[in-house]
Amino acid sequence: MTLIDKAIEFAAVAHREQRRKGTEIPYISHPYAVGMILQRAGCSEEVVAAGILHDTLEDTDTTEEDLLAFFGPKVLEIVKGCSEPDKGASWEERKQHTLDELKHATVAIRQTSCADKLHNIRSIKRDLKQYGEEAWSRFKRGRDSQEWYYKGLVESLGYKSRFKLLEESRNMRQTSIV
Repeated sequence: MTLIDKAIEFAAVAHREQRRKGTEIPYISHPYAVGMILQRAGCSEEVVAAGILHDTLEDTDTTEEDLLAFFGPKVLEIVKGCSEPDKGASWEERKQHTLDELKHATVAIRQTSCADKLHNIRSIKRDLKQYGEEAWSRFKRGRDSQEWYYKGLVESLGYKSRFKLLEESRNMRQTSIV
């Protein structure tokens, strides 16, 4: 079994009861989409696996020890780099922390985070087309805060160097998520 196959199975079990925000869509569709974006961008097997697993530490009972044992130190490092450390902090504090950390993160972490955010932007755009302004009600913060965050992400992701996925994110950002 390949590392990616193991990641698919692990994530499917870890996220089995979860749904996408405000929908009945199984949450696992998001990590799978992130993995597919990374694979299409030509990323390594470890980066693709980390993309599939990127929310396991943050949103499930998966531990760092679990990821290390099943997937090794590189995948664990990437997943940790894509996770918010303090759920007790405010939304703004958590997002600012992410923006600050991404400026100096490894390319693998920035690629994975970029694929995650790119899929989120695509989902928001699709929901806005289908539901209009009501789509914003699914989020803890509305349109203006989301715009601030996604604009900051594009800047932070490109702070050190450019990479293929970043250009697609830049193009989506230029057309605005709203």
